[in-house]
Amino acid sequence: MHLVLLGPPGAGKGTLASAIAPLTGMRHISTGALFRAAVRERSQLGQRVASLLQVGSLVPDSLTIELVREHLSTGEFQHGFILDGFPRTVAQAEALSEITTINMAIEIIVPEYELVRRLSGRRICNTCGVIFSVNSIPENASRFCAPEHRDDDTPRAIRRRLAAYQVQTAPVAEYYRIPGLLKPIDGTGIPSEVASRLHNAVSA
Repeated sequence: MHLVLLGPPGAGKGTLASAIAPLTGMRHISTGALFRAAVRERSQLGQRVASLLQVGSLVPDSLTIELVREHLSTGEFQHGFILDGFPRTVAQAEALSEITTINMAIEIIVPEYELVRRLSGRRICNTCGVIFSVNSIPENASRFCAPEHRDDDTPRAIRRRLAAYQVQTAPVAEYYRIPGLLKPIDGTGIPSEVASRLHNAVSA
């Protein structure tokens, strides 16, 4: 199965994809992780991405699509994949349809107040990228991680990001709704509960 995971910032897409991938045999593809790996490996694409990030520019659709196309061409996805973080725009969704067939798109629904609560309590390690909640940082985290509060994880900045999501990315859900590929699930509750809903939707 080829699955697209949709949802606003704070919906838990990466966490949920990582949780159900081992249960389904599908590979979790995070475009953020692909970018970091390409930059780290100094591939041609990675060098182009790094040069954009160094000057604070957004990575254009064309480069993101090229990275996803290159990754999907490796033949590592015989049991399917879960795409997390892509497509973010209708243009990306249209380009993806030319690369491969998408069987299902799942939209994680979470109220805005809950997204603000989650993101404002988020802490991210600048060293390894692990994400913590203020309520779940291990006591010994300082030994191996240095969780920090991102500047854009303030309530005001979060609401701006959510508004941008509604303009840019929410239409992608409609793109998949029209041919009947979209399944919404409730994204509230503890991660294991949401992961169970997601697994049931995929299994069905």
